Amino acid sequence: MNINPEDFFFSGDGHEKTPLFERHQKLKATMIEFGGWCMPVQYTAVIEEHRATRSAAGIFDICHMGEIEVRGTGARDLLQSVMSRNLDGQEIGQMRLSVMPNVRGGIIDDLTVYKLGEEHYMVVTNAVTKDGDWEWIRKAQKEKGFRGVTSGTSATPRARSICRGRSHKSSFRRLHREILPPLKFYHFMSTEVLGIPSIVSRSGYTGEDGFEIYADSRRIGEIFDALLSAGTPTGLKPVGLGARDTLRIESGMMLYGHEMDETVTPYEVVYGWLVDLTKEFTGCEALRKQKEEGVKKKLIGFEMMDRGIARHGYKVFGNGREIGRVTSGTFAPTLSKAVGFAFVDRTHDSPGAEIGIEIRGQQAKARVVPLTVL
Repeated sequence: MNINPEDFFFSGDGHEKTPLFERHQKLKATMIEFGGWCMPVQYTAVIEEHRATRSAAGIFDICHMGEIEVRGTGARDLLQSVMSRNLDGQEIGQMRLSVMPNVRGGIIDDLTVYKLGEEHYMVVTNAVTKDGDWEWIRKAQKEKGFRGVTSGTSATPRARSICRGRSHKSSFRRLHREILPPLKFYHFMSTEVLGIPSIVSRSGYTGEDGFEIYADSRRIGEIFDALLSAGTPTGLKPVGLGARDTLRIESGMMLYGHEMDETVTPYEVVYGWLVDLTKEFTGCEALRKQKEEGVKKKLIGFEMMDRGIARHGYKVFGNGREIGRVTSGTFAPTLSKAVGFAFVDRTHDSPGAEIGIEIRGQQAKARVVPLTVL
């Protein structure tokens, strides 16, 4: 799982850089291109960063993700028309995971909707899809006549204790005492961190109790530095995309571009619960039809029974014939076994079913395991 930095030399020229880019360089991170951004893949070693996140805490740069602000009369109705999930009843300070489908029901993006106020929302998108997401929302706004709406682009087991560290003591103690305890899962709070106006939310993408901090890009580095200083004595480590990937696969969390894209519908993955067919939205007719007829392929989780790690694109076999392809695979350090995701024919998606995965020309045995959802 170690990555040789010499194999990944990347200057970042010609790609977007987050506000933390220079800090990554000072920390001697190995940088790669990801979705048009220059991002850290590792600082020390993937397994080391993975285990630090599981046993202590990890700090991640998520500045490359997209933020779309939607506000004004009809903001909720506009989002209702493009989101599969029903936003009725969402409270201010609450986040809702949703899917934005195309007319065929395929997933344009899976994103999180923050309700900042009445008729005021922030939509957090994946990095690769953010421009397309914004154009899709603007297109719906124009076609459906929402003239009163404006739109624009705009962590872990020991995370709480780090936020009350000795550095910047009073600010972090307030964060720990007044903000984190009452902050429920998939909720957020507008507050100050180090005196900097911020939004602190609670979701995470690692399987741990994670927190996100949004602040002015010109000052987010101050928060990063302070958190790193406060947390390092208790085991906090900066974590790159490599460990982020092993952490999310180990926890059964999907990645856009691997488990999802515009050819995949919510019912073919584990997002059927994000679809409310009692309301009208783009793609609802296609999804109603698919729900009635059933899906032909389904995303499964698997664990390897034989030696070997299944990688993206590897062929999957069942009963002597090819039945699908692997979308993601890795060795899971916490589980001490190789695991992954694959799309297979619906007839082979039952937990416990034995499948074969072609690894270097040989079929290795694997077992279907249940996938969990948020």
